[in-house]
Amino acid sequence: MNYLDNSYTLNSINTFNAAVNSDVKAGLSANDAALKTLLGGGTILDAVEQGIHVPESDRGNSSVGLGGLPNAAGVVQLDACIMSGPGHRAGSVAAIEGIRHPISAARRVMEKTPHVMLVGEGARMFAIEEGLESVENNTAERYEAWRKKRAAAKVPAKGSEKNPGNHDTIALLVLGTDGSIAGGCSTSGWGGKLPGRVGDSPIIGSGLYVDNDVGAAGATGLGENVMRYCGSFLVVELMRQGLSPEEACLEAIRRIARKDPKGAGISVSFVALDKKGRYGAAGSAKGFQFAVATKTSSRVLTAPGVGKLDIGPEGGNRK
Repeated sequence: MNYLDNSYTLNSINTFNAAVNSDVKAGLSANDAALKTLLGGGTILDAVEQGIHVPESDRGNSSVGLGGLPNAAGVVQLDACIMSGPGHRAGSVAAIEGIRHPISAARRVMEKTPHVMLVGEGARMFAIEEGLESVENNTAERYEAWRKKRAAAKVPAKGSEKNPGNHDTIALLVLGTDGSIAGGCSTSGWGGKLPGRVGDSPIIGSGLYVDNDVGAAGATGLGENVMRYCGSFLVVELMRQGLSPEEACLEAIRRIARKDPKGAGISVSFVALDKKGRYGAAGSAKGFQFAVATKTSSRVLTAPGVGKLDIGPEGGNRK
């Protein structure tokens, strides 16, 4: 579907811990904030940042921001990235603690440093120096308690693989009136993860990829499965070859499923947006929903699935 030159298109992956309706409401709210920013004269990067601020600010959201599920040591570690089509610029933060808006930290990495990614305490120190809002972050006692508990329980080094469903993401893609594209991604990651674990969300080419000549894609699901296949980059490259956004998402999942031992049970979903304003999404399971907004409409769509399983009432990449 093509849009007029005076319209904006925003795609958003929103797969949170609540029921599907709540997921959709959060996604629509993020899109509304992004669209309001654009209509108020903001740039596409402003729209991405302000849109993602919505779920990051929601302390009732257990998948994005400081309300997210903690790691195995009881600490919430956040991942985020942002990418600008013009100039092919990108910024990212990973395993950052105590910063209200990691997407803003990622943007500052892109715009104010020669780097692409900062991690851990270095990312936190940089965010604080940039004046970003922070909260008290006393991790030493929690880490020591976790260490003792883990030693007593003889937890395997692989961590909490028995419950890989405790993770979710928001990925927001924005197309401006001039055809430029930007995107962002933010998450609190896999609940109960080993301290320091980083998923696909802050990795350029995995959780998010933008090419201003083609389009953009974002991912949600089990990050390890997305990372090993450079998932979002793959979707964009398939669009470059002429596939529509939806078919590119489907083919990327099919290709991953052919290689992965889990087949279509890999727990991966993609959303994509091309230069023409066409959008699409697909999941490894049926029932994945995503939100789309333009200057004249805002709605929720259900993407096709590659596998036979249904995502179920919890939505997103839940098992």
